[in-house]
Amino acid sequence: MNIKSVFYFTLILLNCSPEKESSVKKSVFHYNQPNSITSLDPAFAKTQNNSWACEHLYNQLLDLNDSLKIVPELAKSFSMSKDGLIYTFHLRTDVFFSDNECFGEMTTRKFVSSDIAYSFYRLLDPKLSAPGRWIFLDKVDSLDAFKVINDSTFQLQLKKAFAPMPSLLTMHFCSIIPKEAVEYYKDKFRENPVGTGPFYLKKWIDRQGMFLSKNENYFKRGMPYLDGIRISFIEDRNTAFLELMKKRIDFFSGIHSSFAPQLITKEGELRKDRDQLIQFIKGYFLNTEYIGVNPSILPSTHVLHKKTFRQVLNLSIDRMTMLKSFKSGIGIMANSGFIPPGLKAFDSIQNRGYSYKPDSAKILLKKLKYHQLPEVDQKMKLYTNKDYLDLITFVARQWQEIGIKVEIELMETATLREKMRSGDLELFRASWIADYPDEESFLTVFYGLNGAPPNYTRFNHIKFNTLYEKAMQETLVEKRIEMYQKMNQIIIEEAPVIFLFYDQIALFCQKNIIGIKPNAINLLKLDSVRKETNLQ
Repeated sequence: MNIKSVFYFTLILLNCSPEKESSVKKSVFHYNQPNSITSLDPAFAKTQNNSWACEHLYNQLLDLNDSLKIVPELAKSFSMSKDGLIYTFHLRTDVFFSDNECFGEMTTRKFVSSDIAYSFYRLLDPKLSAPGRWIFLDKVDSLDAFKVINDSTFQLQLKKAFAPMPSLLTMHFCSIIPKEAVEYYKDKFRENPVGTGPFYLKKWIDRQGMFLSKNENYFKRGMPYLDGIRISFIEDRNTAFLELMKKRIDFFSGIHSSFAPQLITKEGELRKDRDQLIQFIKGYFLNTEYIGVNPSILPSTHVLHKKTFRQVLNLSIDRMTMLKSFKSGIGIMANSGFIPPGLKAFDSIQNRGYSYKPDSAKILLKKLKYHQLPEVDQKMKLYTNKDYLDLITFVARQWQEIGIKVEIELMETATLREKMRSGDLELFRASWIADYPDEESFLTVFYGLNGAPPNYTRFNHIKFNTLYEKAMQETLVEKRIEMYQKMNQIIIEEAPVIFLFYDQIALFCQKNIIGIKPNAINLLKLDSVRKETNLQ
C-alpha cells in the first residue's frame, strides 16, 4: 500500500466512522498491520494479525494482566478441585454481546454459561478444523467436558490433570461467541464477528484496512476510552514507519534494520534527539531464538552426537556483539537456558547457561580430538532463511574461527519449516514463541513423546520426560516451578539447541497516547488506552 492508498483508505474510514455522526472530535487509535487480517473468527486467531483484532472484539473466561498473572474476565472467580480435574467458574451477570442483527429485534442479549459450552464444543468440532482445536483435544471427553450448571456457573472437566489449563483459557481461541451469530452468518461469521469485547466491527475494506467502533454494551463501565480503532494494512514497513513519523499512525510495533538507526542506539535505547517526538516502550517477549540440533540423521560417529561438542558450539558465540550488530540491541543474551525472562521459573542464578568463552571452547575441542576426526564426522550444514542470514553468518564465522567446519544453506521459510518437521536437517535456525504464559509452553519442545512440532530436535531424555509428566500433574505452583527449573538445567547440560537470545518487544507510539503497556505475550490491549488531543 503506497502513501496515496493510505490517504484514500483514511478518507473512506472517516466516512464510516462515528466522527461523521457528531461535531465532537472523536478519539480514534490508528495502527498498522503489515500482514492483512484473514479472519475475525477467534477459532482461527492463530497469527498475530488475527489475534490482535480478536483482542479488541472478544473476551475469554480468564485474562492476563500486564504481569502475565491470570485474572478473571468473563468469570468473576474460579476454583479447581484438589485432583486438578474440575474447574468451576462463577460468571459475571452484567455482560452483553455487542448489538447485532443476528439477535433479531432485541439487538443484543446477556452472556450466559451455555455460550461457553457452545464456544468450546465448536472449537473441538472436527468439521471446523480450527487451529485452536489442540487446546481441548485429548484433554477432555467430548461429550461431558463442558457443563452448564446454571446461567452463571460453568464447569470444565479434564480427563487428567493439566496444570497450565487456566493459561490456555486466556488464549483468543477460547473467546466466547453467541450461537445466534454463527447460525445467522454461517461461513461469513469470519467477517461478521459478534463478541462482548470493548469494540465491534464497523467496516472492513478487504485488504486495505478496517474500522472498529466502541461497544456501548461493554461491561467495564466507562471503557473503552477510545471511540474507535483504525487498522491499515501497509505491507512495506518503511512506508508504515514514515506514516508514524508524520503522525498519521499512532502506533508501530517492531524494529527493522533499515530505519533502526534513526530511532534507537546500538544498545537498544531511544535516541536522545527522538525523545520529545515519540514514545519508545520495550519489554519482555516470550520468544526464545535458537539453533536446533538434530544429530539423529547423522552417522553415530558424527561429533554432533557428543554433548560436549554441542556445549562448545554454545560457548563460541559472542551474543552481546550479535545483538548490537544485528538486532539493534533489542533482545537479551540467552545465558539461562530455554525458558525466557518474564516467566516465574526464569532464574539466571538457578539456571546458569552459556556465556562467551572461546578459550574454554578451544580446550574442549582439543579434548574431543575434533581435528583428528574423519572429515565426514566433522562437517555440518546450518540451515536458515534469508531473514536471518546475516545473524547466522555471524554465528558460523565464530565457529569457523576456532576451527569448526560448517556451511550455511539458505532455504525458503516454508521449505525450512517442512524440513524441520520431517527431521531432515542437522542444524537449523528457529524460534519458539509461547502460545500461553506457562513454562510448559517452552518445555514441551523437548518432551520425548512429542513429535515435530514442537520437538524438532527429537530430544528424548528419560529424566526430563519424567519431570515433565510430574509437573503437569502438580497443582502447587512452587513445586511446579522447581520442576521446571530442573528440566531447564537438563536442557542446558545436554544442549540439544544452541541458545541465541531472548527476544524483546519494541513499541513506538505518539506522545499523546496514554496507557500503552507492553506484555510478554505481545498482545495489543486498547480498552484502557487514551488519546489526548491536547498533547498532539
